[in-house]
Amino acid sequence: MRVLFLSTSMGMGGADKQVLCAAHELHSRGYDVLIVSLTTLGPMGLEARASGIPTESLEMRRGVPDPRGLLRLVRLVRAWRPDVLHSHMVHANLMARALRVLIPVPAMVSTIHNIYEVGPLWMAAYRLTNPLVDHMTIISQAAADRFVTEKIVPKRLLTVIPNGVDTERFRTVPDGARESVRTSLGLAQEFVWLAVGRFEIAKDYANMLRGFARVRERYPQTILLLVGRGALQAETEALAQALGLGRSVRFLGVRDDVPELMRAADGYVMSSAWEGMPIVLLEASAAGLPVVTTLVGGNHEVVLENETGFLVPPRDSDALGLAMLRLMESPEARRRSMGKRGREHVRLHYGLGRVVDRWEELYREVWARKGIAVTATPSP
Repeated sequence: MRVLFLSTSMGMGGADKQVLCAAHELHSRGYDVLIVSLTTLGPMGLEARASGIPTESLEMRRGVPDPRGLLRLVRLVRAWRPDVLHSHMVHANLMARALRVLIPVPAMVSTIHNIYEVGPLWMAAYRLTNPLVDHMTIISQAAADRFVTEKIVPKRLLTVIPNGVDTERFRTVPDGARESVRTSLGLAQEFVWLAVGRFEIAKDYANMLRGFARVRERYPQTILLLVGRGALQAETEALAQALGLGRSVRFLGVRDDVPELMRAADGYVMSSAWEGMPIVLLEASAAGLPVVTTLVGGNHEVVLENETGFLVPPRDSDALGLAMLRLMESPEARRRSMGKRGREHVRLHYGLGRVVDRWEELYREVWARKGIAVTATPSP
């Protein structure tokens, strides 16, 4: 069984990470997996290669159509002969459809990873080329409702299959990691908030910093750890200084110990203006952290209001700050209970194994619908 994952990128994004995790899971089940990125390989692509997953790049510049990339993809597909081509994110999804005009592909599945995927011209391209794909998946019900309501993708062609996370990686962090990480960061008994993500417009870090400034008015010792990098990092750092947050906000850069950082934190905060279903929110819940997040995309499917965390309107820093205070002022036993409930919710509904089970089932349905005889690798 040969599955080719075609991804817009293999950098640091949540969708990139999902491709990597799914490739590992399918490989462990006996599939031959090849990852192809439209753009130059970043951290996730290099990690895939280092772990033994064949990974290639079409070396296209981000946002720049290049027919040479399509020709490279044609050669790769002809040589590798996948049983299914599974594309991820809008540019790769449309590239896969263009590929099918040029050469036969036995089965083609595409995944939409956000509630908004770039502009109206790209959505028009989806509408025009939908007949070229066998089936599409989307990562949250909220995103599915939007794509169907706006007639971007017909309902019959679309299935909600959420993102998945390796819950064991976050459950099995050693108990000593909390104190070790806090000591290394010079933290004592302060309440520590954590946020992980790229510094980009969608994440709305300005909203987070303004909400956090309100928290510090009441609890000046509170710490906010920010993990990641991005185009707006310098702007975000400047805003933190302008708000007088000083050393209360720590910019930690890219880290490879996020599960350990989550164990060291007391709460997780996300301030996004829009989302699909963020992987890091699943990870935070899998780590047992209570969450404060904006009510966008599929966030309300992951975070259960007043059970595993609190949801607030986007772009409302006052509401965000008040929710953070509400969580901080909850008894410790209450916060632990919320984290435990969140961990169980993610384990039951968003475990990576369960999600890949659904992808396998979809592949088989597509093959059966098209009369393709493929010997499927049984799941363990």
